[in-house]
Amino acid sequence: MAEPVTEPVTKPVTKPVTKKKYAALLRGINVGGNKKVPMAELRAVLEGLGHGDVQTYLQSGNAVFSSGEGDPEALARGLEAAIEGHFGFRVPCLVVDGEYLAAVAGACPFPAAELEGRQLHATFFSAQPGPERFAALDGAAYLPEEYRLGDRVLYLYAPDGLGRSKLAEALARPAVVKGLDVTTRNWNTVAKLVELTRP
Repeated sequence: MAEPVTEPVTKPVTKPVTKKKYAALLRGINVGGNKKVPMAELRAVLEGLGHGDVQTYLQSGNAVFSSGEGDPEALARGLEAAIEGHFGFRVPCLVVDGEYLAAVAGACPFPAAELEGRQLHATFFSAQPGPERFAALDGAAYLPEEYRLGDRVLYLYAPDGLGRSKLAEALARPAVVKGLDVTTRNWNTVAKLVELTRP
């Protein structure tokens, strides 16, 4: 009796999941005792979502992590839901990848290397704001402060710092930011996040 012929078992080829590095920018936490989010707990929330290489920077809501998820918007919504579930309040989150942050830094229209970190800021938007939002803003009235619009980011030069900036106040008006998630970081923080999200 002939031996039965058995086909060799072949395992399906699975491609390794490519992980990217991301920065999560949380808005409005740990300010004046409101919306307290300890960084150790934020790291635990991110790890609970399955993200790797989790780090936080400062207390103002900057986290870095790696993920195989390729959609920053989905990552942001997932983090918002997890934060609300853990802390009991909503925190708007923007998630951007390292390539985008490097491009933001590289496209800066102001001489970042010659300025103090507190004099230069980047305001990140959840979507690209159209020029109509800035139509009523007379930039010349705020000199020597200046702003330039980039890819979902606004660069703000405020020589006396953000706290004394009249232009920053004008740029935060509802006519400019309505319907968008917006958060601002000084240039020292931007540079550090670029460093932490390098491949």
